[in-house]
Amino acid sequence: MSETITDTVTKRSLKKVFQYQWITGNMSFFLFLSVLAVLYIANGHLADKAIRNINKTQNEIKDLQYQYKTLKSEVMFKSEEVEILKAASPLGLKISSELPQRLVLENK
Repeated sequence: MSETITDTVTKRSLKKVFQYQWITGNMSFFLFLSVLAVLYIANGHLADKAIRNINKTQNEIKDLQYQYKTLKSEVMFKSEEVEILKAASPLGLKISSELPQRLVLENK
């Protein structure tokens, strides 16, 4: 018997909840919830876009670091004495075998 009473009570309370007057009375709350849902979805999209931009920038930084290291190693190789001599020999330049002379300025 108590089960039938609780069943009828729950059915009545559910009918009360879904009445037209209750729904129209809480329309502003439903609108508020809808705005929150839209903001939540928009925030998710913005976060995804920011993460994509961060990943893209990190990949560009890695590429630039590889280029920097490659160029640095090429410059180090080309600045060796042997490489400089190879590059200067077509111009007729060579290392002098004479010692440098010191110039002395006379004070008057």
